[in-house]
Amino acid sequence: MVRSVGQDGTRSASIRAAALELFARHGYEATTMADIGAAVGMRGPSLYKHVASKQDILARIMVGTMDALLDAHRVALLGVDDVTVALRRATEAHVRYHARHRLEAFVGNREIRGLTEGHRRAVLRRRASYENGFRQLITRGTEQDRFHVPSIRLASYAILDLGMGVANWYREDGELSEDQIVWHYGDLALRIAGATG
Repeated sequence: MVRSVGQDGTRSASIRAAALELFARHGYEATTMADIGAAVGMRGPSLYKHVASKQDILARIMVGTMDALLDAHRVALLGVDDVTVALRRATEAHVRYHARHRLEAFVGNREIRGLTEGHRRAVLRRRASYENGFRQLITRGTEQDRFHVPSIRLASYAILDLGMGVANWYREDGELSEDQIVWHYGDLALRIAGATG
């Protein structure tokens, strides 16, 4: 059971955390508001004082995930002019986020179909913007003759898949540390982009 201390922000965070865990374990459709309420020790009417609906919770999780990724991407590129360094840093931020937020990654990939049309559009718009950030880096690198790829779009998708894959298998007590994985995946991204140095 996820416990909260009663302050509205903390209670909302506890509800989100409980719902995220339940959505990851059982799926969005199979999870009820009663399940979420039970996980935080609240009955239905009290739960609705903090959240509008199960759909609202899912949308907040998925939009929040994309906003966090977009922000991490922006921060990774601050003050970086060299396109090779920029792609490495963007990839490292991407992989690090997915290593640290595996449930968000899992739910975000699996439950897009559970969103209503308006929420789905909001998430897909953010996803397109995020992918475009990687595509722009690869485009810039090819224009500078620093990257060589047969398809810029395919290279950007492959790099995005690196992070999503990490979310499936990474564990803190695994063979490699988060920092080691992030570094190696940065190298892989540069290989995917055909970096020339």
